Amino acid sequence: MFSQVPQPLRYAEALLQRFATLARASNSDALLGGLVESAAQLSGSELSQLYLLDDTHTRLTLSAEWQDGLLQPRADASLSSDYDGEQLLQYCLCQNQTLSLNELDSSLHQTGFLPEAQQPWRSLLCQPLLDEQKGVSGLLLIASQRSRELQGFADSLGHLGSFVIAHLHLLQRLHSPHDEPSAPVVSTACASGYGLIGDSPAMRSVYQLISKVLHNSVSVLLVGETGTGKELVARAIHDCGSRRSKAFVVQNCASLPENLLESELFGYRKGAFSGADRDHQGLFDAANGGTLFLDEIGDMPLSLQAKLLRVLQEGEVRPLGSTRTHKVDVRIVSATHHNLRSLVEEGRFREDLFYRLSHFPIELPPLRARAEDILRLARHFAVEAACFLQRDAYRWSEAALDHLAEYTFPGNVRELKGMIARAVLLCEGNELLPEHFSLHPTTPADDNSMNLRERLEKVERSLLLDCLRKNRGNQTSAASELGLPRRTLLYRMQRLNISPADV
Repeated sequence: MFSQVPQPLRYAEALLQRFATLARASNSDALLGGLVESAAQLSGSELSQLYLLDDTHTRLTLSAEWQDGLLQPRADASLSSDYDGEQLLQYCLCQNQTLSLNELDSSLHQTGFLPEAQQPWRSLLCQPLLDEQKGVSGLLLIASQRSRELQGFADSLGHLGSFVIAHLHLLQRLHSPHDEPSAPVVSTACASGYGLIGDSPAMRSVYQLISKVLHNSVSVLLVGETGTGKELVARAIHDCGSRRSKAFVVQNCASLPENLLESELFGYRKGAFSGADRDHQGLFDAANGGTLFLDEIGDMPLSLQAKLLRVLQEGEVRPLGSTRTHKVDVRIVSATHHNLRSLVEEGRFREDLFYRLSHFPIELPPLRARAEDILRLARHFAVEAACFLQRDAYRWSEAALDHLAEYTFPGNVRELKGMIARAVLLCEGNELLPEHFSLHPTTPADDNSMNLRERLEKVERSLLLDCLRKNRGNQTSAASELGLPRRTLLYRMQRLNISPADV
């Protein structure tokens, strides 16, 4: 630990003295201020900063700063949950890696987090700080205006910082019964929407929920109608979270029969079955350290659900044909368009697995619930299609925009994207017109002529169609979601002239 620092024995004595001094700190301000002072003086640096994560891991705040021999006033500014504005801090925090730069170049590195100084900052060391559970809870940073090798201070300052984090948590537990309740932490969603498109209130609520789980490895269950973008949200959680440097693996649980799905997920050993002529790595191993996205989890066979539950509970995988288990560190994000609670009641989905997967459910809104986003999405898909076809950008006629705005899109964003791609192919000029879109009106042209019974039947017919489409024509699931016996649903479908072809 001391082999790369000058005068190792004297440094060790000074470090031990700092430990003793910080252990006597009786309040958090003295403790945090003492840490940045100690880090700067032990390393001979002009600057020391301490960044701490909040309890929800959605805000990174500059909690203490020491510069040019003085403790600086605490800053109120903090970075949002993806820390996207500061790449150096983002790297250390999300990858749990020490960063040491002997030649800091402001033209190559974003250094907006460093304070202004008379001379430019030349070298930098950023060290992640671990809490009692070995999770990253903050960053300790030192910087110098001279080009220096600071890597040798990383281990010792990391231990000092982790000691201070543990002492801080102890002080907070001791003082919390007598202190006034703290204000709730408000997390601001990423301004870019994590790469997703939409600024409607419904999507802003989704962004808010995403920000809560970026750096917490809890299981996330994405629910919503087909075509709402569940895989895009799963990828956003991975790409903006702490596992972004590892693999993101996707498996649709409805696309393979049971035996093949089991071998794909868990892998197998040579000789496990006929044709297994070599060892095969499963998707859990391929996603080790990263994220495994299980789409259509509601269609997973019951026997595989038990094995998946074992992975979630113990973090262990046993390949087919093997007698040994091995540990894996995989975050599970699952998705379904089914009502899993109804499947549990019907005995088609394990109740214990349901509660394991749904630690943090996120419901994605249908496109009709975010009408403000339709035109923005349409323009985006039109540009995307034009680039793919190597054509110039298209103009939109007002009539075409009005045409889209009036449609309810039962197939949601997926239907909209396909519709725009078709329209671009049909368009021979440079303007998209209503005739390029094959939209079937969802309401009669003249509603004023309908009496009360006709209007009620129209609303009921629309409701039944939406529910049947959501459940892919499965009448039993639709009846369960509507709270009706299946016989009653069939009667209402016949009365309202709803056929399977309409679904």
